[in-house]
Amino acid sequence: MQISIVIPLLNEQESLNELHDWIVRVMQSNHFLYEIIFIDDGSTDGSWETIKELSEKNEHVKGIRFLKNYGKSQALHAGFKAAEGDVVITMDADLQDNPEEIPELYELITNGGNHIVSGWKKKRYDSVITKNIPSKLFNWAARRTSGVKLHDFNCGLKAFNGQVVKNIDVHGEMHRYIPVLAKNAGFSKITEKVVQHQARKYGTTKFGAERFINGFLDLITIWFVSKFGRQPMHLFGALGVLMFIVGFGFALYLGIDKLFLNPTGRLITERPQFFIALTAMIIGTQLFLAGFIGEIMVRSRKNDTRYSISDKINI
Repeated sequence: MQISIVIPLLNEQESLNELHDWIVRVMQSNHFLYEIIFIDDGSTDGSWETIKELSEKNEHVKGIRFLKNYGKSQALHAGFKAAEGDVVITMDADLQDNPEEIPELYELITNGGNHIVSGWKKKRYDSVITKNIPSKLFNWAARRTSGVKLHDFNCGLKAFNGQVVKNIDVHGEMHRYIPVLAKNAGFSKITEKVVQHQARKYGTTKFGAERFINGFLDLITIWFVSKFGRQPMHLFGALGVLMFIVGFGFALYLGIDKLFLNPTGRLITERPQFFIALTAMIIGTQLFLAGFIGEIMVRSRKNDTRYSISDKINI
């Protein structure tokens, strides 16, 4: 199979038929062997019924239904596991991503030798204050922190070599940073393509301003995990030892001063250096223990169930 199109969705019933027909026209005109995988992330409208109807008239349509809303990252994880195509395309279900971009994205993966091609919505039809400006700030911070030079980390329209999606673990709210996860996994050929962004035709956006706050927090998590995720002792242990040495140094100074230099001076407990030494040694010990416990957790963790699937179609 050439292309798997993975589409996570939440309450997008109005747009599904139009999106499906648009994708099918593009696939047929380019003679692609394809599959369309809809992941219903706990929709409360008739989205799943629409997906079932589409699967009945088109055998290339597949569906995964979550028991409740688990988030876009979990939906993509399920879609990636089910995908069988040599190239995997992700796109949103709200018709703001243009399926006409798919053939060129496919070529950039297969003939361009890229691992990931990320869409760049250079011209956007979103609110300048609530979306465009925060998005530019967010993308700037992501570039500086991750080292991945993309203009638009949030764009849902992306193309992946099939090997990439099978070797990365998308969880939590990490869907924004799939290129970073891929880079950390060794897939370094990452580029971008300017794509057409369209105004939302049906419904309302499912994301508010809080997604940018969560995005910055996730960016810190990505940075930490990429550097110290496998060996947390390298960070916590080093900081703990450093703090303990500082505290021990102050304690040693106080002991020498009281025993040999100024035996008749103030009590040790009346001197500020005593509290600095005590605090530093306690914090140092706690940091060291945090690193030690982290190492144990890394070595003993098991894959937990991040979502529950209530129904499947053609999978």
